[in-house]
Amino acid sequence: AHGHRDPGAGAAALGLKLATLSLLLCVSLAGNVLFALLIVRERSLHRAPYYLLLDLCLADGLRALACLPAVMLAARRAAAAAGAPPGALGCKLLAFLAALFCFHAAFLLLGVGVTRYLAIAHHRFYAERLAGWPCAAMLVCAAWALALAAAFPPVLDGGGGDDEDAPCALEQRPDGAPGALGFLLLLAVVVGATHLVYLRLLFFIHDRRKMRPARLVPAVSHDWTFHGPGATGQAAANWTEFKTEKRLCKMFYAVTLLFLLLWGPYVVASYLRVLVRPGAVPQAYLTASVWLTFAQAGINPVVCFLFNRELRDCFRAQFPCCQSPQTTQASLPCDLKGIGL
Repeated sequence: AHGHRDPGAGAAALGLKLATLSLLLCVSLAGNVLFALLIVRERSLHRAPYYLLLDLCLADGLRALACLPAVMLAARRAAAAAGAPPGALGCKLLAFLAALFCFHAAFLLLGVGVTRYLAIAHHRFYAERLAGWPCAAMLVCAAWALALAAAFPPVLDGGGGDDEDAPCALEQRPDGAPGALGFLLLLAVVVGATHLVYLRLLFFIHDRRKMRPARLVPAVSHDWTFHGPGATGQAAANWTEFKTEKRLCKMFYAVTLLFLLLWGPYVVASYLRVLVRPGAVPQAYLTASVWLTFAQAGINPVVCFLFNRELRDCFRAQFPCCQSPQTTQASLPCDLKGIGL
C-alpha cells in the first residue's frame, strides 16, 4: 500500500507533521521554561500553589523534550523507509516515560485539588500547616513516587509497526490487556477523584454564599489608641485573601479540566482497544487523540496566564520589554497588585 502513495503528497504530509511537532516542541519548551523563570525570579510567587505549578510545568517541558523528538525521528524513518522505529527497549523506555509524566500530572493535580479545598474550607489550618514550601515539596515527591510506582510495571509498550506516532503513545500490548486495563482504570479513578474534590469545593462555596454576611465591627478609641476587631482591618484582609484563593482554584481547575479533555479521547480509544479489539478504533481517531496528548505538554502556561491576573502582572513586572504603552500601569510592584492594591 505504501508503494502506491503519491511521493509529493507523502512529502507534504511529512513536512506538515514535522512542522507541527516542531511547533509543539518549541511552544512547550518556551512556555514552560519562561513560566519557571517567572516563578523563580518573582518573590511574591514563592508560595506553595506556585511551587506545585512550577513542578507541573517542568514535567511538561521534560515530557515534550523526551517524546516529541522521538516521534519526529520515527516519522522521518517511516517516510523514508530507512528502517524500523526504535527497538523494543527504546519503545518501552519511551512508553514508560510517557506513562510516568501522565501519572505524575494526574497525581499532582489531585494533590493540588485537595490543597485548594483546604485553603478555602479550612483556611486557618491551611495557612498554619500547608502554606509553606515543605508541604509543596512533600506533595511533589509523593506525586513522583506514585507515578513511578504506577508506570513501572511493564504493561505498556511503545507500539511499533508502521505507526510513526507510536513512541510515547502508551500503546498497550495485546497480551498485556489486564495490566493495560489496570493502568487505564487507575488513571480514570485519579482524574475522577480530582473532579469530585472540586465539585465538593463548589458546593462549599455555594453554601458559603447563602450564609449571612459578616459584619465589620468598627474600631473603638477613647484616647486615640484604637482597639477592637476593626482596628487591624483583618476582616477586609481575610476577604481579599479568600478572593485570591478562589482565583487560584479557578486556574487550577482549568488546568485539570484541560488534562481531562486532552487525555480523554486517548483513554477512550485505549479502553476500546483493550476491551473490544485492537482494530476497533479508526487510525485517524487514534492519531488525533495521541496528538492531543502532545498538545497537553504545552498548554498549561497559556491557561495559567489567561486565568491568573497575578501571573500576568508579575510577567509584565519581570519582563518590561513585553509591555505596551497601554499597560504602563502594570509596572506597579507585583506583590502589591497580587493582594488587590
